[in-house]
Amino acid sequence: MPFEIHPETPKEGKLISEVFPAANVEKMFANLRNTGKLYDIDFIGNNLLSNSYLALTAGEFAKEKGEFEEFHEKIFHAYFNEGKDIGDIKVISNIAEGLGLNQEEMIEKLEAGTYDSVLNDTQGTAHQHNIRSTPTFIIDDKYSIVGAQSVETFKEVLLNIEKQ
Repeated sequence: MPFEIHPETPKEGKLISEVFPAANVEKMFANLRNTGKLYDIDFIGNNLLSNSYLALTAGEFAKEKGEFEEFHEKIFHAYFNEGKDIGDIKVISNIAEGLGLNQEEMIEKLEAGTYDSVLNDTQGTAHQHNIRSTPTFIIDDKYSIVGAQSVETFKEVLLNIEKQ
């Protein structure tokens, strides 16, 4: 489900150092890079926290066209590996075009608010389940696994749920 972690982020984005003033941003990026290496992901450390609203709603357009997985992967790569602002409609449009999606149709639907209710609904679901980060996996509408976890962790949690 599309979920905005920081819906208060302005359209132009905000510097990570301003969003997390007490954090050691370089250490945060170093941890992200080290974790990414385990999965062959090269995080560059984007200094901009993008407003993800347009990217998430564009993802709903891609889902409608059967291209969600590819779109999601390209948006992720653009932000984390290339340092692009995924709140910029030009960045989003270029990704859509690269997947063969109709840019004009996508922009029309985004401007018309076609997918706004999807984001509003998932924000409500996230609030209901006290979700504050992604990924978060909800099981049976009452259990959650937070963060990128190992297969072993999923197995352990699922076995514990089964025992209940």
